[in-house]
Amino acid sequence: MRVAIGSDERSHLTKTIVKDVKRRGHSVEVFGSIANRQEYWPAVAEQVASRVAEGDVDEGILLCWTGTGVCMAANKVPGVRAALCDDAETARGARLWNQANVLCLSMRRTAEVVAKEIVESWFGTKYQANREDDSCLAQLGAIEEKYLR
Repeated sequence: MRVAIGSDERSHLTKTIVKDVKRRGHSVEVFGSIANRQEYWPAVAEQVASRVAEGDVDEGILLCWTGTGVCMAANKVPGVRAALCDDAETARGARLWNQANVLCLSMRRTAEVVAKEIVESWFGTKYQANREDDSCLAQLGAIEEKYLR
């Protein structure tokens, strides 16, 4: 799987996540401070989200201090379903029911061991098509289309 990872700050956590994702056998593209570019969180989030939306990568992971900024910015890109997850169960639900394709994490609130659990759950869970969730995702797509006009 191809994964884009971006952050507006470089930290031990960002290094750990990149290393963990590579260890799982995924190819990784890095953005923002991880790629030695000083950019604010909106730009980093847009770059990662665009790569996902255009199909250049399969998934994205974004980090900023709270995680909310990159999540909001990524969700502005049509086709992106970014989820701010602070535990493994939330990551599992975001994938299973919401077909999320960009994982957002808070650098402030996420301990390294918890980040590994979240990433494990994220990559270990796939969307399972079903009538109820398919309907909800169709409604989400309709909302997105309504505001793209």
